[in-house]
Formats: sequence, C-alpha cells, structure tokens
Amino acid sequence: MPSSVAGSRSDGDLSYRALNAPAEEASPLFRFTGAWAPPAATAGWGAWEGDRLVAAALIERVGPAALLHGPVAAGRDPESPAGPKESAREPLEIAGRLLADVLEHAAAARIQTIFARPQGLDRLWVRFGFIPVPEVELPLELRGRPGAGLFGWRGGTALWSQASRGAPARATPKH
Repeated sequence: MPSSVAGSRSDGDLSYRALNAPAEEASPLFRFTGAWAPPAATAGWGAWEGDRLVAAALIERVGPAALLHGPVAAGRDPESPAGPKESAREPLEIAGRLLADVLEHAAAARIQTIFARPQGLDRLWVRFGFIPVPEVELPLELRGRPGAGLFGWRGGTALWSQASRGAPARATPKH
C-alpha cells in the first residue's frame, strides 16, 4: 500500500495518517464541525497537531464506488507552542492533503468513482478532477445521506458521462 496511506506523513507541525477506526476516531471532529459522519465508514484519514485530530475525511464504499464525507477541519490549537498565527495552515491546504490521500487509496483499492457533497469546496473538487453530477449517479446503497448537490471523480478525469458507464455506447447508425 502507498506510504501515505499505510504510514504517517509529517508536514511541519501536522502529521497525516490513515485512521485505524475511522468512524470512532473522526466522529467527535465531525460533530464539532457540524458535519454528518457515516456510522460505518470503510476508511478514513486524518491530520493531527500533536495528539489532537484537527482534520479528517471518511469514505463509505459500495463495490467500485465510494461516498466521501468531508474533509472537515477544526481550528488549530491556540495553545500550540508555535501559537495560533504562526502554526495555522490554510484549511483548504489541509483538506487538499487529505483528499490526495483519499485518491491515492482509491487507485490502490480499485475504486472507480468517488462521490462528494459540495460543502463549499468547489475549488478543491475542480483541482482534483471532480465534476458536478446528477444525484441519480449515486448508487442506491449510498443515497439518503445528508447534503444537496453532488460531485464525482472517476479515475482523475472529468471527461466522463453516463454514456461511458455501464453498457457500451451504441454505434451511430449510418445513413
């Protein structure tokens, strides 16, 4: 498995690593940020400031598809030795690092499609190749989760459509 998923990476005063018990470890952070967390996440990643989880992303997987929850980020600890201003990272940068780990895992785990709710992270979704998709694209087993709107990632390309999913496209009749 790739090192960033199996092990831990450090970025200054933050460390990034996979969550051992994703739902249990990330639930307090998701509640703190006001986000819904799936009770049965199949994988998750976090960013730690010391022993404090400050950001997390979770996925629920169903076959070749997964629904991403988060990334969510809490404020940095003002009691940190570096202080709140000196140690603070742009939350979008932290979320981007977590999303990179999610996509690295997706490639290794052969996840074909990742769906995500917008959460005001449009710049992040576009940067990583997610595009807006209709709700009907979401597998039945992943429907009914809170949120409106849906983005989809398919192997790192935004060049996909319903026509390329499932049955092969029909040939155009010749006149």
